[in-house]
Amino acid sequence: PNKEEDEEEERLSFPSSDDSQNDEYKSRWRSIRVMYFTMFLSSVGFTIVITSVWPYLQKIDDSANASFLGWVVAAYSLGQMLASPLFGLWSNHRPRREPLACSIFINVTANIYYSYVYLPTSQNKYHMLMSRALVGFGAGNVAVVRSYVAGATSLKERNSAMANTSACQALGFILGPALQAGLSFIGEQGVSVKVIDLQLNMYTAPALLAALFGVINILLVVLVLREHQVDDYGRHIRAINYVSEGTYFETEGNIDHVAVLTSNVLFFIIMFIFAVFETIATPLSMDMFSWTRKDAVLYNGIILSCVGFESILVFLLVKVLSQRIGDRPVLLGGLAIIFCGFFVLLPWGNHYPAIQWADLKNYTVIHETFAPIPAFAPTPVSNSSFEPTGCPAEQTWCQYTPAIHLAQFLTADVLIGAGYPACNVISYTLYSKILGSKPQGVYMGWLTASGSGARTLGPVFVSQVYTILGPRWAFSLICVMVLGAILLLGALYHKLISFAVRHGRILE
Repeated sequence: PNKEEDEEEERLSFPSSDDSQNDEYKSRWRSIRVMYFTMFLSSVGFTIVITSVWPYLQKIDDSANASFLGWVVAAYSLGQMLASPLFGLWSNHRPRREPLACSIFINVTANIYYSYVYLPTSQNKYHMLMSRALVGFGAGNVAVVRSYVAGATSLKERNSAMANTSACQALGFILGPALQAGLSFIGEQGVSVKVIDLQLNMYTAPALLAALFGVINILLVVLVLREHQVDDYGRHIRAINYVSEGTYFETEGNIDHVAVLTSNVLFFIIMFIFAVFETIATPLSMDMFSWTRKDAVLYNGIILSCVGFESILVFLLVKVLSQRIGDRPVLLGGLAIIFCGFFVLLPWGNHYPAIQWADLKNYTVIHETFAPIPAFAPTPVSNSSFEPTGCPAEQTWCQYTPAIHLAQFLTADVLIGAGYPACNVISYTLYSKILGSKPQGVYMGWLTASGSGARTLGPVFVSQVYTILGPRWAFSLICVMVLGAILLLGALYHKLISFAVRHGRILE
């Protein structure tokens, strides 16, 4: 502590005027707040359509099934996975506003594309797949955002700044579904804007709103953002954005690559788990609770908004807990809570979900004939207001797997909504501390890529396992994965410490 006070005193005695120091400080935090806003918009861009992707996909292309939904959701993360290291590398060699402005422009264009995927006469589902991949590619700037915040804050400031960054991300998770839920009242038909050949409805309006937010973000990046780099004690150092990595950093000792790899593996598991949760929420609720498409969009939007609000409270709590007990215990506790969330979600009892073909049979009995409809028969599209609800008959597990109760679903939402944000923010914070004063653009790019890879594989995994085997198998496998993460963290607990602590510069 005495050494830290001496360093702080030395920083304040630098031969520059008080006004200059104050201006630099204000400019640094203005730029960090622009990064907060960028993270917020990146999150909104994903969640503002997440609850309506499935009904929109069903509406524009009858050939799309739940398995293809997994690919559509995964496309976002696949694009982000490919883009993150590229934008991270770019940000290490050039001013960060360049990759940021470029990525946000791609995001804006892709959201407009998403709003028009209903126009082609065929293969609409592939247009949606491409548009979501491009939105994800634009969201690869998350690596740039986090590396900027890590590089522009001292070790003391970093926990708080990283928590604020994640809180803004959570706020995006709140407002995204909330905006989607609010815009659902426009309805599926909406209004036609013939001048630009646009159908403005509950599916396209959110994407267009996200595009508008993106334009605002570009203006902030260009007009407000400035380059700032400080060391672990908050002293300004020369930025490295015009030269190769390491040129202006004299760092004694090397990064612990075992800790780096472990952090990436743990982050992969954390993001994989949450990707499964957010992907399956809408299909699961429609299957188990017999919600219509519109009900599923509205109710899941409200639920995810509440989870997002819960996440902000968790971020505030994590700030305090990480200062008192350290980062690693918080990470371990978050994983334990996530395990409880998925364990609660396992189906049990002797109550079974309503089968969609049974509802259709009853409808047909009244209107057509007493002939039964076989379980493998596809659900026809009615031109009336009738919309079949319940668990689709082609998912054979619906006939022998107990239903998941609404209370289970909501309890799991609360538990996962508490555990995931704690793990998320601590993963980023701990990772940035492990790296120390090294340029973090590429390293953050790889961490973001590992998370994006998880968000690519997670939706594909759960859509396949859920469709074929049902929720019991899907959630049991997730429980096993979380237990594996807890064991990995326990085995390498001693490795996950900050660069400065490992080299004896700061006492833990």
